[in-house]
Amino acid sequence: MYTEKLPPHDIDAEEAVLGSLLIDSDAILKVAPFLKPEDFYRDRNRYCYEACISLFNRNEALNQVTVAHELDLKGRLDELGGPAYLSHLVSIIPTPLHAEHYGRIVNRTSTLRKLIQAAGEIVGMGYEGAADIEALLGRAEDVLFRVRAGQPSRAFVSLREVLDQYLEERAADIGPLERGGMPVISGFESLDQALGGLQRSDLIILAARPSLGKSSLALSIALHAARAGAVAGIFSLEMSREQVAMRLLSCVAGVDGHRLRLGLLSEPEERKVNDAVGDLSELPIYIDDTPLQTIVEMRSKARRLHLERKGLDLLVVDYLQLVTGNSRTDNRVQEIGEITRALKGLARDLNCVVVAASQLSRAVEMRPNRRPQLSDLRESGSIEQDADVVTFIHREDKVYTQEEWDQRFQDRPYPKNIAELIIAKHRHGPTGSVHLYFREDYVRFEDLPAQEEAVR
Repeated sequence: MYTEKLPPHDIDAEEAVLGSLLIDSDAILKVAPFLKPEDFYRDRNRYCYEACISLFNRNEALNQVTVAHELDLKGRLDELGGPAYLSHLVSIIPTPLHAEHYGRIVNRTSTLRKLIQAAGEIVGMGYEGAADIEALLGRAEDVLFRVRAGQPSRAFVSLREVLDQYLEERAADIGPLERGGMPVISGFESLDQALGGLQRSDLIILAARPSLGKSSLALSIALHAARAGAVAGIFSLEMSREQVAMRLLSCVAGVDGHRLRLGLLSEPEERKVNDAVGDLSELPIYIDDTPLQTIVEMRSKARRLHLERKGLDLLVVDYLQLVTGNSRTDNRVQEIGEITRALKGLARDLNCVVVAASQLSRAVEMRPNRRPQLSDLRESGSIEQDADVVTFIHREDKVYTQEEWDQRFQDRPYPKNIAELIIAKHRHGPTGSVHLYFREDYVRFEDLPAQEEAVR
């Protein structure tokens, strides 16, 4: 007699994950970045995991009592077997240390089920007999892409690992901070003086129009902070970790970034790069280049890095508009509000500085001098409200050519590569401006000499 095969699943692994979470609430930091409620085959296990995620998102205690209460509020406690089932989950786990391993099993079987479902959809497309084969192949590829898009996201990788990989590929081709109270040093004297250093628990928004250097400035701050002993995490949603490493390498080595990427370096430059690799490899910088992350994934990864490193001092998010919220809404302003509140909460929860790069709206380009203001922040209401510091990057040499400048401002030298950092909001002190020099070939910012800064 023919018996239909059940889809791939592992009930024991599902129960082991849940039992681990009920015993050790910190275990959710290991599984939340990649395990979703829909990955569970059995409904009652999915309901239980949804309750755990809800408690985690609200920063509430996660244990057998709170999960039972959460399930009861949703009317699902009796459906899954009452408190007795939660007790069963706890009783079958000898240790919660292997929660991530159990979670990987659940995620893998979920992927297999999705693959089977996708195969069924593609079979159905084949029987349609559509005349447009290219369109049909495109639809089939979309189905498989949806399965791949649901794969676990990449997590933090140390800069040393990325640079080691860079050295291997190139060869084939040819003092700690006192955590808890001390501010984080940006490395730019004028900016540190204006802000009193980067204060812990602060959300700092670094905003500019494209190509003005907000990513470079954020990376420069992370680099300087790490050199001062800070542990820095970088969420790079726009650039790959290899691109981030190359930017830092160009910055530290003092070699042209474009020539570095093409491998067109002289012998002296090669020596500089090798020295820079050694320098950067010792720094506590960690990079996560997962694109289109949700704020829950980012929060979980940051907390996990914080626990593993026994402290996280600086977290860079590049950039804000690429982060996805948790709520299902078409209102982007509301979604950005959720994201900025979560980032501010994360800064307070981990007692670290969160520096988030942000795009400005096109409204700034409608003004003659193109000086940004708070209303130019895209989805500005929530960003302005939640941020402790809002800083804009403004460059006059991107507004005026030298000829136009000489006609308008005859008594002032042309500000070639001079970046003005406009501190438009400062919750703890005065607003104002400081100036930095931008080395485009090395994609790095530098302090201006004191006398030149005074003139400005």
